[in-house]
Amino acid sequence: MNTRFPIALLFLLPTLLGLGVFTIYPAIHSVYLSFHSVAPFSSELFFSGFENYTELFSSPEYWQSLKASCLFALFTVPPGLLVSLFIAVLLDAQPYVKTLLRTIFLLPVGISTAMAAMLWVFLFNPTAGYLNYFLSTVGITGPNWLADPLWALPAVSIATIWKAIGFNVIFLLAALTGVPKELQEAALVDGAGPFRRFWNITLPMISPTLFFITVVSVIHTFEGFGQIHILTQGGPADSTNVLVYNLYRDAFQNFRTGYASAQAIVLFVIILIATLIQFSVGRRRVHYG
Repeated sequence: MNTRFPIALLFLLPTLLGLGVFTIYPAIHSVYLSFHSVAPFSSELFFSGFENYTELFSSPEYWQSLKASCLFALFTVPPGLLVSLFIAVLLDAQPYVKTLLRTIFLLPVGISTAMAAMLWVFLFNPTAGYLNYFLSTVGITGPNWLADPLWALPAVSIATIWKAIGFNVIFLLAALTGVPKELQEAALVDGAGPFRRFWNITLPMISPTLFFITVVSVIHTFEGFGQIHILTQGGPADSTNVLVYNLYRDAFQNFRTGYASAQAIVLFVIILIATLIQFSVGRRRVHYG
């Protein structure tokens, strides 16, 4: 055992070095910076204690960005989960086309967030975009998706859901494959309909996967940046100015590194609390048997 440990450590060393340099050290340094004021275009630091945090929690702009992030999660996670589950159930019922359609739904995962956002910039175009064109064919006047404060956040949410569907569907298909056919057949013999079989058998059996997707989706939503930067740049009227984008503005446009670091620490705490709440609530509803 003793002779194997140095060899194992040697193989792990590149990963540990990368983790330390690109994850652990920046995290610790962010905590340090959050208690300092950083002079723009210099490395001079001035200790400010909790001044950054006090300013942060008294800023109406920050509370607006927190509200935008919560709405973004609400518009993205539940609809994305329901759409992904619906598609996965349909694909599982069609084994002959499952492989082809699974590949099609997985394609958005393979492209970058920037490329996906540029595609939706064209689709959301109020005059030349296909989305408003299809709405006009049924007599509906489409909104100015990305320039209307009422529609900008839902528009970004639609693009985010589309990008994540493939990831969710793959995991749900794998979970549906693990549902014992014997249980379905026994319920069918007992006279249970499709909805009752799904609610009482399928849903409890895939609940661990649903729980995993929910937790990951919430984390990714609170970390959302790329699609917002390209689609709306936090506008209009700060309606899509989520926490990460507000942090980006203060760090790289206003050059308030210490203040932005305080936002990063608070964002970490928010995501941690949200994850713990999901574990405490979801643990009682997830069936692992």
